[in-house]
Amino acid sequence: MSAPWEAYGHDEEKVGAVYDHGLAKRLIRYLKPYRKEILISVVLLAAISLLEVAGPYITKVAIDTYVRPLHGVGPVPAVAIRGLIVLSLAYMGILIVAFALRYWQTYTMSMVGQRAMQDLRLEIFKHVETLTPTYFDTRPVGRILTRVTQDVSALSELFAQGVVAVIGDIFLLAGIIGAMLWMNWKLALVVFTTIPLLVLATGIFRAKVRVSYRRVRTRLACINAYTQEHLQGMEVVKLFNVEAKEFRGFDRANKDHLTAHLQNLFYYAVFFPTVEFIGAIALALIVWYGGLGILGSTVTFGVVVAFLQYSERFYQPVRDLSEKYNVFQSAMVASERIFDLLDTKPAVPEPERPTPVGRLRGGVEFDRVWFAYKDDDFVLRDISFRIAPGEKVALVGATGAGKSSIANLLTRFYEFQRGSIRVDGHDIREIEGRALRRQIGLVLQDVFLFAGSVRENLRFGARERDAAEAERALQEIGGGRMLGRLPRGLEEEVGERGVYFSMGERQLLAFARALHYDPSLLILDEATSSVDVETERVIQSALRRLLEGRTSLVIAHRLSTILDADRILVMHKGELREQGTHAELLARGGIYARLYELQYSKQEDRFAETVPGTGRTGGEPATRDEAPIAGGRTADGAGEGSPA
Repeated sequence: MSAPWEAYGHDEEKVGAVYDHGLAKRLIRYLKPYRKEILISVVLLAAISLLEVAGPYITKVAIDTYVRPLHGVGPVPAVAIRGLIVLSLAYMGILIVAFALRYWQTYTMSMVGQRAMQDLRLEIFKHVETLTPTYFDTRPVGRILTRVTQDVSALSELFAQGVVAVIGDIFLLAGIIGAMLWMNWKLALVVFTTIPLLVLATGIFRAKVRVSYRRVRTRLACINAYTQEHLQGMEVVKLFNVEAKEFRGFDRANKDHLTAHLQNLFYYAVFFPTVEFIGAIALALIVWYGGLGILGSTVTFGVVVAFLQYSERFYQPVRDLSEKYNVFQSAMVASERIFDLLDTKPAVPEPERPTPVGRLRGGVEFDRVWFAYKDDDFVLRDISFRIAPGEKVALVGATGAGKSSIANLLTRFYEFQRGSIRVDGHDIREIEGRALRRQIGLVLQDVFLFAGSVRENLRFGARERDAAEAERALQEIGGGRMLGRLPRGLEEEVGERGVYFSMGERQLLAFARALHYDPSLLILDEATSSVDVETERVIQSALRRLLEGRTSLVIAHRLSTILDADRILVMHKGELREQGTHAELLARGGIYARLYELQYSKQEDRFAETVPGTGRTGGEPATRDEAPIAGGRTADGAGEGSPA
């Protein structure tokens, strides 16, 4: 049985090969705008490689020309001293120039990597905004965040230190091989006998690290998603007193990640000493064969010293390439997941030739609509109804009856399978999604406010309108008293998700935001079900102002909020069973009448037992949620109060 946290990283295992030519071609597209900088970097690396190859050669010249011939012949001639000084200065000059060129090259590619990743992040975010809720319903938020942050950072490292740096290592290896063959090809071939061992060790290392690194990435994705979900659901965790249990779950996931990471480190810990050992074999071969050559006068002492230096430099790029293999593997895995996201098409397609629409009057028609969130498990079956412009229509029914699904279809968040939906006679499948949603206002049960000021939240979605209209909308909706209590007025910060405001205040801000948005059609999806009865009564006056002159679809759990609706649609198990006014439906004695009786008979029984004027049983103190909103916010600024 798998551990519960493994479900968070299930899709992370579904990645392909370490290198994919198609992915590489797509990645290159992000580098094309910076071709000039990349060309400069490659030229700089070629120059750096040439300078590094020149160093041991200068050592060889110094030994064979000025040191070895004059060893033990008496006073050192002035020409030898001058020659050694010139060669020493040349060597120092090479080191200084190489340092300057490497700094230039590193800065250039780091800049290219950051700019390319800036472009990629913007593309990802822009694409994510085009996706419909279907995508987010089936993927943890932590996984999507990983795409925008960690996966993009992995590609940044590839662009900054990976591709071009590998080219530099190849230049250096080619230069060293050429210099060794040019100096003494026989000694060079002896040294190259260690290359098969190096290739074998590298192949084994790559095969092992490929699997272990993928396991590390998967476990890290599990931790991210697990943490994200549990932080969002911390209140539920505390409510059920399962902190210790959830901590043990996180501890197991964390240990699983540690185990995978240590296994990955083990392969590196074995590989690098192996490369050092193979390099030591190469040095031993140089000393053996080169020493015999010196004794036989077929190899000079300077050549042997230069070969020793070249051998050391030859294995350094090999070590670098092995380290960069991790960068390449990380980048390929990250790129596959990023492109999987970018290749995801919105579940609701946009029309090829959208029908232009102006200001809608608000007429809505559902014609034999069938809808399923998954496969053929239909949650709406053969739904047909009409809403006239300016009409207030309520949707009622038990949980799961399909009320919110109707709102989701009308806003084009999901695609229906059969039938048609029209607004003002236009099929909504022929209207661009943005143009349609610009005409629709949606106020949900769980109000979402963005971190920022009250003004910024009120103007969200309608920033083209005058900023003063935002304050006027709040005043018209009944938020004047709330606004008067805010120390900074509309510039007051609401905090993340509106944490500094009570539920009632957040609802008022949501209504004001909808009024400022000025939609033709307004949908209220259980917009008052999360507030207490007292707060609801105050909000009702705001609702009446908001609904004036607009077509409205009110999804309600509390039937008291829809008694004045022009028409009530009764949903039951995905089907439209009844429709009519409140009085007509009660007289009919059907599903609505039973819902009404069930809801209000209990309320009347409880009311008869309460203390008059309080709505509470005798001696029962007022709770935070029951506190009348006239008193405003609590001392910490997050009470349930909201002004009338």
